[in-house]
Amino acid sequence: MAVLTRLYPGPATVRIGAGAARELPAILADQRISASGRLAIAISEGSGTALRERLREQIPASAGWFTVPTASLDAAVALADQIRASGKPYDTIVGLGGGKVIDVTKYAAARLGMPMVAVVTNLAHDGICSPVSTLENDAGSGSYGVPGPIGVVVDLDLVRDAPPRFVRAGIGEALSNLCALADWELSHRETGEPVDGLAAAMARTPAEALLHRDGTIADDGFLTVLAEALVLSGLAMSVAGSSRPSSGACHEISHAIDQLFPAKAAQHGEQVGVGAAFASHLREDRGLADTLVEALRRHDLPVLPGELGLDTHEFVEAVAYAPRTRPGRYTILEHLDLSESDLVDAVKDYVDTYAR
Repeated sequence: MAVLTRLYPGPATVRIGAGAARELPAILADQRISASGRLAIAISEGSGTALRERLREQIPASAGWFTVPTASLDAAVALADQIRASGKPYDTIVGLGGGKVIDVTKYAAARLGMPMVAVVTNLAHDGICSPVSTLENDAGSGSYGVPGPIGVVVDLDLVRDAPPRFVRAGIGEALSNLCALADWELSHRETGEPVDGLAAAMARTPAEALLHRDGTIADDGFLTVLAEALVLSGLAMSVAGSSRPSSGACHEISHAIDQLFPAKAAQHGEQVGVGAAFASHLREDRGLADTLVEALRRHDLPVLPGELGLDTHEFVEAVAYAPRTRPGRYTILEHLDLSESDLVDAVKDYVDTYAR
């Protein structure tokens, strides 16, 4: 009997733990990713300098260091050009930092055709292991398909040093998978869009584990579960071949806020958390909406538009605009296709339901 399986890209190694970044050379050598130490390491212009000094004794002298000024397409192209122009025989690119550095490094690695390793210093979103780079461009921002990292290292010591708000935002990002999956299933029922069961399981299971997990970002155990949830969320996208398992109405709303009110934009994970709770309310899934709101409140994350710094009119405008950010994607927003007055009523009802 033939055995039918499928192959999907995933990292050769994932290491999550306190002090994990100090093990980077050994991890790369053990996994045959890079035994030479010829690493091109990308860091931010700000906190990256302190990271370089902190890891100076562990990183091989043969490594080259490159700074990433912004999370833009231009910066990603410039990084690739600088690495190529250096003339050094680098064999691996390492993104050392937060999501912006990692997104830029993933794109540069794809441009150069080199393997990329993500060394994560905060847990703000699931881009740490996804096949997507979200970069600013002339039109605002765009999502670019790239190979996912060949290795992921999450150093909990470095994560604890990140601003707590950034880390908490990752909770909203992971929990929003439950909204994205509900939208995917809705699209399957209404449009016949196929649902990849493996990708859905990889997105749902860690989100539910986090939803019911005790503890806070001060606990290593909780941080480990959060890191695993974000890694698996990225892998779910690789399996599905799109961001569908982790991006639904919640992300459409967040992207709309970014485009319409950039001066007021909060952390991505904060916005998608509110978007997920609101979309679940629209879907009349009171059980999920209540549970999401309780979890967001427990971790001091925003729930209401006002807690994002948006008034009712601005949030309504963002929700109305949201479907334009992902043309062709079918979510509860496209399904209901509410008029502006109906959206005003829906937002007011949501606020009245979940106001403290």
